[in-house]
Amino acid sequence: MDLSIFFAGTGGSIPTARRGLPAVMIRRGGERMLFDCGEGTQRQLVSSVGLAELDDIFLTHYHADHWLGLPGMLKTFDLRGREKPLRIYGPPGLRELLVLALRTAGRVSFELELVELSGGQVIERDGYAIAPVQVAHRVQAFGYVLFEQQRPGVFDTDAAVRLGLKPGPEFGLVQRGETVRGIRPEQVLGPPRAGRKLVISGDTAPSEALKVAAHQADVLLHEATFAEQERQRAAQTGHSTAAQAATLARDAQVTLLALTHFSTRYPVSVLREEAQAIFPNTVLPRDFDVIEVPFAERGEPELSRAALTADGDPDVAEVAQAEV
Repeated sequence: MDLSIFFAGTGGSIPTARRGLPAVMIRRGGERMLFDCGEGTQRQLVSSVGLAELDDIFLTHYHADHWLGLPGMLKTFDLRGREKPLRIYGPPGLRELLVLALRTAGRVSFELELVELSGGQVIERDGYAIAPVQVAHRVQAFGYVLFEQQRPGVFDTDAAVRLGLKPGPEFGLVQRGETVRGIRPEQVLGPPRAGRKLVISGDTAPSEALKVAAHQADVLLHEATFAEQERQRAAQTGHSTAAQAATLARDAQVTLLALTHFSTRYPVSVLREEAQAIFPNTVLPRDFDVIEVPFAERGEPELSRAALTADGDPDVAEVAQAEV
């Protein structure tokens, strides 16, 4: 089962020529889940992977830079004749927000299933689950944890044959948890293997709840709005510095930290150096980059860069755009 993270928008509150507003799409098998939908998200998707028929949209909170692209996207789905219901999740206040938004943008003909979440709630799916985590922002805000169920251990073919199982259907039955002619699964299967775990912080100051939720995650997506020199301002606005995000990743023992929500006031190299000094396995994705998340036995998560435009390296170009 493939699992990947596509970065549709990695900027903070202000879009730039090369970074859109917050939006991340998780692709698991044939499922597509969008986390946040900043202004221009549908355009970002159309310009890259295409505007997929999303299964779910999760909003972390209701500051405009995290949801203002949603009404336009819903209307586009409607104009394309979408019939499949769309589930939208978020903190309390979601229904009121969507009623007001669609009063302006216009109603849609397909069904919207609006789910207002509470901390500690778990959304069960086939083979995995998603749970909101209350984080520390100026308004009620959630991070999200996607975690897969444990998988059966490795099947020991030699042991199965020695015990008298016949290759073919009998192997499959035991691997699926059945007992065949007195031979139990635990006799031929190794210990259960962990599923994968992804964590998205949304906007937050350093959060103890998020650190606990991110324990040993394969990938932690954490905002890094400020550099350490503006730690006080980060605290006042309910955001994190790159160093604080890296410290949380180190303490939570995550495998890979991906920083997002970059302010235009810094070249990204400043944030990269600050974070990697504390947690070396830190990456700073660009828009349209992808992180592939394999099962642990097949390797570690890896960032794949999107093809560069003729303008060259976006990170270099942003240095010229950074605010003084």
